[in-house]
Amino acid sequence: MRAQWQAKAPLVKQAWKHVVIAKIQMQAAALAANGESSAPLSMFARKVTSGDGNNIEAQAARYYWPRMMGPDFRRDTGADAENALLNYGYTVLRAATARAVVGAGLHPTIGIFHSNRGNAFALADDLMEPFRPLVDCAVRSIVERSGAKLDTEAKQALARLIAIDLPLGEGVTPVSVALTKLATSLGQSFETGKLALALPNPPDSLTLARLGA
Repeated sequence: MRAQWQAKAPLVKQAWKHVVIAKIQMQAAALAANGESSAPLSMFARKVTSGDGNNIEAQAARYYWPRMMGPDFRRDTGADAENALLNYGYTVLRAATARAVVGAGLHPTIGIFHSNRGNAFALADDLMEPFRPLVDCAVRSIVERSGAKLDTEAKQALARLIAIDLPLGEGVTPVSVALTKLATSLGQSFETGKLALALPNPPDSLTLARLGA
């Protein structure tokens, strides 16, 4: 925790840059797996700079959401239908990320980007970002199959996401373990002063298209 608190700004900004790139790459894979154009997202990923000072993450989101959830969709944490499904999936993912952060010996309130004083899990909100498109794919599949209702079946499908395998390094590992490895690698980066994040690669298109089944 001392190393985390004393981490230099350039390292922290580089960490956020790599997290944002990984998120955009996962969004691109999610769109491609669902038959949507993803080429602009690959271009966005190449434009991310240290600390994402140009807010490429938001620009990518504006392209991504209408294609993932439909042209009329608006992300609203207080809304129902698709938004309620997304909220539930993100809550499951956030809880798993928070466990990984604490297990790695990091303080969850000290984020690398999120910094709201009232947010006790700022670092979890940071590190879960590359995994969010997995929830998005599952929600799209659930809605297409049985409608936008948060019933028991949908909750179970979303809860299963933390067990799916992701490419990481030379093998594959469940999302829950990938989160632990990411948090641990961030802690080690704080201690050494050299950034080396264990970020996952997107799974294959078939795996993404089947999420939520």
